[in-house]
This record gives sequence, structure tokens and C-alpha cells, in this order.
Amino acid sequence: MTDSVLLEGMTRISLEAGKVISDIYQTNFGVDTKADGSAVTQADKLAEALILKGLAELAPDMPVLAEEAASEGNIPVLGNQFFLVDPLDGTREFVNRTGEFTVNIALIRDGRPVMGVVYAPGCDKLYSGSQDTGAWLRIVAPGQNMSEAGPAKEISARRVDTDNLIAVASRSHRSPETEELLTALGAKDFTPAGSSLKFCLVAEGIADVYPRLGRTMEWDTGAGQAVLEAAGGLVNALDGTDEAGPLTYGKVAREFDNPHFIAWGKRA
Repeated sequence: MTDSVLLEGMTRISLEAGKVISDIYQTNFGVDTKADGSAVTQADKLAEALILKGLAELAPDMPVLAEEAASEGNIPVLGNQFFLVDPLDGTREFVNRTGEFTVNIALIRDGRPVMGVVYAPGCDKLYSGSQDTGAWLRIVAPGQNMSEAGPAKEISARRVDTDNLIAVASRSHRSPETEELLTALGAKDFTPAGSSLKFCLVAEGIADVYPRLGRTMEWDTGAGQAVLEAAGGLVNALDGTDEAGPLTYGKVAREFDNPHFIAWGKRA
């Protein structure tokens, strides 16, 4: 199966999951708490079930590392290639009804996110990207398919302007360490955003940098990183405040926990 067919399938499945999430978003849904203390809703669970079924039909032999399954201890043996799924990134934003939540599906190959789809049904925005095709944005309302989507717009990260640095950071997970790093970088402006949309804002050229000095899991970042890197940006792990090379995936020894990281637009 070609990469273009895989990306097309990942996109279709993301839109289907976004419709499920959007339908629940319109109701008085309940909120439960997982063992790690994080929130989970029926939308997380139903969207993941749909995604897992769709990916199994798309690529039956491909392992899938998915957030809700992993939280229940269902972690497959991962080879050098696997799907990475966060069915509803930004559950807190979903619960608070900010609209800034996303469906995330990435393909990991040899530890790197080589293609990804980020669909924000609350914003009607569909981001996709791969190493071969670049990064693209389409306007797609929940319930629409690709034939009904708006025209594809190629997006590109902008050249980082260190004298007028615009940062994007979490709306819900800011920390004093993040503030200190933003000050040290000389950020002149700040744009808040939820979920993996932060990567996408850098990929669109709306912001220059997104630092994250807090806990994230691989499924939180894989699709967004794929889109950003397809747009010409990069994501590096942090060792303290020093950049320590690309953020990688399949970190079994860390139980798929990410180190702190920093995402950039285009740097010379």
C-alpha cells in the first residue's frame, strides 16, 4: 500500500471520528476520570473504537498504539512502523467547550512521525501532512467528506524571526518553567491554544515556537509533529533548556512518555 493511500485513509477515518465527537459535543455528556486522574468522555471512547476499526480495515497488519486502549493496558508489540492515535486530544477543552480539541492519527516509521492528520471538528479545520506531500489545510465541517471539503491550501512554517518571536503555548497547561523559557527566548507575543492545534499554528506560520515543559504522551504529539515537520518546521526534545535532537517515538522504556520539547518553524 502506498503512503498516499494510507494518508487518504487516515484522513477519512479522522473525519468520521470527528463527526462522532461533534455529535456528542452537542449533548449534555458526562465526564469520567481515568486511573491517572485525567478526564475521559464517551466521545473519547467511541471515537477511538471507530478509529481502531477503520485502521484495522485500512492496514490489517499495522500495530496501533492508541490512548484509551493503552490506559487500560492494551499495548501491542510495536515494530518499526505503527499507527499512533489520540481520538480526542484536548479533552479539557472539549469539556470546557472551547472548540480547541482534535482527532489525531499519525504513522510512525523508524521512530519518526512521517505522516499525520489533525482534525479539529470544533473549528472545521483539517490539517494533514507527510514527508512526500508537504502540509495542507482544508475547511471541513463535521459530517462532510473530502468531496465536500473546501479547497486544499498548502501551508508552510515561516522563517523564525528571533527579533519578533511569536510563541504559542497551552491554554490549559501553562507552567512557571514555560514562562521562564519564553522570557529567555525573548518572545514578543503569545497566542494561547489547546490540544495539538499548537503544532498546527506553527505549521501555518501563525507562530514561531511552541515549548512544552510539562508531561505529554506520544499520542499527544505524533500527528501534530508530522504536520509541522511536513510544513518545514522541527520538534526537538529538551535536556533542561538545551535542545537534544528530534523528538522520537516508540519509547517503550519510558512507557511512551515524552521528554520536554520545543517545536519551531523554519530555522536557518
